[in-house]
Amino acid sequence: MLNVKQVCMSIVAMVTIVSSAAFAQVVSNQTAPGFTLTDTNGQKHSLSDYKGKFVVLEWFNPDCPFVKKHYDSGNMPQLQKQYTAKGVIWLSIDSSAAGKEGYYPSQGLNKFMADKGGLPTEVFADTNGQAGHLYGAQTTPHMFVINPQGALIYQGAIDDTPSADIADLKTAKNYVSAALDAAMNGKPVAVSTTKSYGCSVKY
Repeated sequence: MLNVKQVCMSIVAMVTIVSSAAFAQVVSNQTAPGFTLTDTNGQKHSLSDYKGKFVVLEWFNPDCPFVKKHYDSGNMPQLQKQYTAKGVIWLSIDSSAAGKEGYYPSQGLNKFMADKGGLPTEVFADTNGQAGHLYGAQTTPHMFVINPQGALIYQGAIDDTPSADIADLKTAKNYVSAALDAAMNGKPVAVSTTKSYGCSVKY
């Protein structure tokens, strides 16, 4: 028979699952929707260009304190470096609209990445929100992982600690690396959907 603590934990778990499911606008373990965007150097890229590779989509906003946490600490650049070295395509997307917080012209986004040591494969200014709305990106950061077959195998938070405090990275469980490590080793992804945290995307 469950005690009171176990019952409470079960309720919290169920609420979390329902909340995450309602939050998602794309479906995990199904085909990720395609898109075409122009990068900050003027070149067009389509998601289909990367079929056969793992792809990470990272929604970011240079002015968001949650994004700053992961860049100022070196956490996001390190993840980018680690996985692009293994052949993963990492696409960083800023969906801030012109005049809104986090909007930068292409050269401004390139400068942000250079200043922070960012190493994504490509950076995009999705100023009309095309890709952001397509994926239902709600926060910065908001992370998506796509496998070589084109299926979305993870979406949600970068980790399990919704905080802007750099010190919390020491104990945080990183969902993105967990998903990539499992899938790249032929294992199932244990957690495929979580609720993202951070600043709202400024469409």
